[in-house]
Amino acid sequence: MPHSGTVIWMLISFLAVFFLLKKFAWKPILNALKLREESIENALKSAEETKIEMSNLQARSEKILAEAKLERDKIIKEARELKDGIVNDAKVHASAEADKIIESVKNTIKTEKEAAVNEIKEQSATLAIYIAEKLLQEKLSGDANQKELIDRLLKDVKLN
Repeated sequence: MPHSGTVIWMLISFLAVFFLLKKFAWKPILNALKLREESIENALKSAEETKIEMSNLQARSEKILAEAKLERDKIIKEARELKDGIVNDAKVHASAEADKIIESVKNTIKTEKEAAVNEIKEQSATLAIYIAEKLLQEKLSGDANQKELIDRLLKDVKLN
């Protein structure tokens, strides 16, 4: 068993250290702990606020992304409609131009055909006259032939 004097001195030393710690160290330690607790609490509040803000930002960014996708789809749809309209207009215009060209070619062909037929008629008439002239010259080369032709023509002509 420990000696009673040692126990008393240990008790006096303990009380002295306890009193000194309480007087000089206890309040600063409690203040430091309180400050640390407040700091941790503020950090937790800040983290929670940041988490909420991040959640809000994520929701807003998802909303903006969805709106951007809708806008992109709308623009693509409008571009396709515009493209289809332009293509249809080009087809209609090309068809109209082709019809005009075909009509013009038909008219040109008709005109050229008429000109060719007229030229053939003129050449045929010229050739017929030439042949008739040559035949008449040959038939009427003598005076007797001429007199015979005149008599025959006079018989064919009836006087009123």
